[in-house]
Amino acid sequence: MAAFILKRLAIGLATLVLASIVVFSVMEILPGDPALLMLGMNATDEALAVLRNQMGLNDPVHLRYLAWVAGMLVGDFGNSYTYSTPVIELIGERAVVSLPLATISLALSTLIAIPVGMFAAARRGRIADTSVMGVTQLGVAIPNFWFALLLIYVFAVWLRLVPAGGFPGWGGGVWPGIRSLFLPAVALALPQAAILARVTRSAMLEVLGEDYIRTARAKGMPRRIVLWRHALRNAMIPVLTIMGLQFAFLLAGTIIIENVFYLPGLGRLVFQAITQRDLIVVEGVVMLLVASVVIVNLAVDLTYALVDPRLRSRA
Repeated sequence: MAAFILKRLAIGLATLVLASIVVFSVMEILPGDPALLMLGMNATDEALAVLRNQMGLNDPVHLRYLAWVAGMLVGDFGNSYTYSTPVIELIGERAVVSLPLATISLALSTLIAIPVGMFAAARRGRIADTSVMGVTQLGVAIPNFWFALLLIYVFAVWLRLVPAGGFPGWGGGVWPGIRSLFLPAVALALPQAAILARVTRSAMLEVLGEDYIRTARAKGMPRRIVLWRHALRNAMIPVLTIMGLQFAFLLAGTIIIENVFYLPGLGRLVFQAITQRDLIVVEGVVMLLVASVVIVNLAVDLTYALVDPRLRSRA
């Protein structure tokens, strides 16, 4: 097990190093002067010189890269030019919105998708299976921002059950915060649940044809026990893979939804930083999101070993 963990840690570290090189290189090859890009065409020579000095643009490329990486290792992502605030503080303020939103969305997606996928797999070829797969195909095809607009109209405008947008902050209590995140979470969860349900069905169909499933049924074991205790556990590896990818997507890919619901999360921060040419913020947020993806994938790999002990000996 130790060798399995060390191998996955080494892969994750190599991924982070490669990602940092790519992110830094992309910012370097942007056409034009980064300082001029951030300040605009009307900037004075003195202001450009000051910003170049602050960003270390006068130093060699390799020294700037090493300084940038060394700063991130100690939690120093630099200072935002637009907000005159450390980037790490901006990320912390926005993460308290995006992280709960992604967590709630993944929980809703999982609670919907796994039972639906199992239901369809247990009734393969029947009308129920065809109907469920048709609905999930519709969920995959329709973009989540359309779901968001529909949910706003029904639950916020028509029924007036939840706010249409904005975030009151956690200082006013947990329930108001969760209430404001409910519609965005549902809008994010429904398309992801459709994908996860189809994966769950496919994985379950492969497992249900195995000999040990037929043996369990021949022994008179209740169908519910066979599905939940034996079939689902052995079908979880592809399901866990999709769940890990979905959490990373939900954390990093909420730009449209956060703008639709006017949520002050990481996605909206990246969008604002791009429009305001705040490249330091873009670099910091992108690297943090890459690190979160690596950590989630590492957690998924470790969960594989818990679900299927055979994977430990193959590592």
